[in-house]
Amino acid sequence: MNSPWRTAAVLLAAGSGSRMGHKPKSLLELDGEPLIRRSARQLLDAGVTQLVLVLGHYAADIEAPLAGLPVLKVYNPDPDQGLVSSQRLGLQAIDADVGAVVMSLADQPLVTTADIETLIQAFAQAPTDTGMLFPLVNGQPGNPVLLSAPTRLEILAGDSAFGCKEWRQRRPGLTMKLPVDNPHFVTDLDRPQDIANFEKVHGMRLQWPPAWTD
Repeated sequence: MNSPWRTAAVLLAAGSGSRMGHKPKSLLELDGEPLIRRSARQLLDAGVTQLVLVLGHYAADIEAPLAGLPVLKVYNPDPDQGLVSSQRLGLQAIDADVGAVVMSLADQPLVTTADIETLIQAFAQAPTDTGMLFPLVNGQPGNPVLLSAPTRLEILAGDSAFGCKEWRQRRPGLTMKLPVDNPHFVTDLDRPQDIANFEKVHGMRLQWPPAWTD
């Protein structure tokens, strides 16, 4: 059994949003709340004791809605290097005594506190040598992903191109797929069309804040 006596989280929000028309998709608002604050709040409500936010593009805009939340901010000086560079920066900032890390994306509007708690509980009950756990929805891998402390260290011991995906490919026997019938884990926002599809399918409206309205 894994024992994540302290569970931390890395929330990734450094991208340029190039496929979203170069807009910070984590600032899209659902029920008046920016997705970045919604994501951070739900991670904290799920019992995460350390929350690391990795920023890059639009850093000042993205961190503003997080006022009042206990978030450690890390800045990627070259976010265009890609997701792995942000993963590694976030993992480097995690305290040494953390037993599990939730790797979370800031563009998943449906993920709830209960969803995160489900993953944490499943990881705690997994075999001791489980290094990674991710939700599997109808054969599709989803997010967030959970890492053990040894996995975090092993990723950081790799070169600059070695991240979560590369670790999973190298260590398939230590990776646990959690089959769930929950579309929250595979619903994200990459393109403007995804916003329209989200509203059509889920009946909820996503809005850009005034500063980012065309």
